[in-house]
Amino acid sequence: MTFLPKSLALALLTTLSALSQPAFAWEQDKTYNLTILHTNDHHGHFWRNEYGEYGLAAQKTLVDKVRKEVKASGGSVLVLSGGDINTGVPESDLQDAEPDFRGMNLIGYDAMAVGNHEFDNPLTVLRQQEKWAKFPFLSANIYQKSTNQRLFKPWALFKPQDIKIAVLGLTTDDTAKIGNPEFFTDIEFRKPADEAKLVIQELQQTEKPDVIIAVTHMGHYDNGNHGSNAPGDVELARALPAGALTMIVGGHSQDPVCMAGENKKQADYVPGTPCAPDQQNGTWIVQAHEWGKYVGRADFTFRNGEMKLVRYQLIPINLKKKITWDNGESERVLYTPEIPENQPMLSLLTPFQNKGKAQLGVKIGSVNGRLEGDRSKVRFVQTSMGRLILNAQMARTQADFAVMSGGGIRDSIEPGDITYKDVLKVQPFGNTLVYVDMTGKEVTDYLTAVAQMKPDSGAYPQFANVSFTARNGTLSDLKIKGEPVDAAKTYRMATLSFNATGGDGYPHIDTKPGYVNTGFVDAEALKQYIQQNSPLDIGTLEPKGEVVWQ
Repeated sequence: MTFLPKSLALALLTTLSALSQPAFAWEQDKTYNLTILHTNDHHGHFWRNEYGEYGLAAQKTLVDKVRKEVKASGGSVLVLSGGDINTGVPESDLQDAEPDFRGMNLIGYDAMAVGNHEFDNPLTVLRQQEKWAKFPFLSANIYQKSTNQRLFKPWALFKPQDIKIAVLGLTTDDTAKIGNPEFFTDIEFRKPADEAKLVIQELQQTEKPDVIIAVTHMGHYDNGNHGSNAPGDVELARALPAGALTMIVGGHSQDPVCMAGENKKQADYVPGTPCAPDQQNGTWIVQAHEWGKYVGRADFTFRNGEMKLVRYQLIPINLKKKITWDNGESERVLYTPEIPENQPMLSLLTPFQNKGKAQLGVKIGSVNGRLEGDRSKVRFVQTSMGRLILNAQMARTQADFAVMSGGGIRDSIEPGDITYKDVLKVQPFGNTLVYVDMTGKEVTDYLTAVAQMKPDSGAYPQFANVSFTARNGTLSDLKIKGEPVDAAKTYRMATLSFNATGGDGYPHIDTKPGYVNTGFVDAEALKQYIQQNSPLDIGTLEPKGEVVWQ
């Protein structure tokens, strides 16, 4: 029998012991500080609004301050986005969100989820946006049908202080339903939870991260009650092994996720007040409302492989409340101390803002007569402007008919050339297009209720592809697209989010199973319709007595 020298045996034993233990780059029994900053649903708001709220210049100042503070304590910062950088502000839309992505670069974003509105443009535009961005676009569940390959990176790895963090991206599979179908002919949106399981398994086998975080664009629905929407973040957390994800940085539903109790968000979150994130199945879920109104801040400690949330807050970016005094005058007052705007960011963004404003005056179409949108008309009678707007809604949603309150129409357009600025004066509120599929009976009940809205009010309804005679609260000879309504048939109605959620006293349809909020802004849809159908012929838009009140 041969014996190893004692020194060699001891060395071999030490080596075998080391091999049997996981190899960590971080130190045992040391506490590390890690801060996650997050935003979502930016929707083109690179510039402050007319009241001086939000904007990337103030956000840059805040993020720089947090970085400095965290660095001073020996910690690290990751900045993540829940997606939907595109669509919502004309100055951004007209420049394919270039100022937004370049501004995010300057802030130092580390990764973002691909949102459904990233597909509002052809894929060539999205690929250009990826080139502008100095951070990865992540989505594990978007595939090219023809190659069966993912269109984007499924995850990215970060190693702050030798802690290996994997960030995986997921996108709502509703995207194919609510987006422009012509852009999805070779694109497939698979179930996010299924892909997340595959990715997490792969990560654990190949990369062995210490922490896994998801950036998602799926929505947060209390207790997983997602209605007609695709499942969101709550359902995702529950579908995975407990604690498989440390955190979900979400978007899409555009909520401040601040919980009032178990499985119930605060109804009216007040900026600057405490915010408790949701926790489902061992996973923290956060979302920072929309437009850069807030930056979410999650401060974690990491010790011996365990991440612990120490503090969470939503930090308002110069949000203001309107105060009306006894004399009737009003002013807007900051909820929290003002955050100054970062000058290098202003230098970067100002040329884009000026260029965008100049482009608003560019011709997008023309009309050979006056499009009537005056207050004295749209609140009393059917008008050509009402018909044009509703035609645009039907074209975008493939709806059979459309309805909206006349108070949502704020201006007329004179004969001749039409600019985007003209469109924004007509529809300045930024409502989104929605649609709902209803039976003929439900259509009859809905239109009967809407027909009771009084003239000389903002609620007075404008209709398209609808005809009836109203008498004593009932409708007779009700037709959709010139055909009598069939009680058993299914019809699709388009309207605005304002009316769908009960605005102007309209019946709520947002709780119906067939309800879909497309996320498309009303003015943008009208702009596109004018571009595609110009020159507009006023003769085809003038109402011809289709609806009659007796």
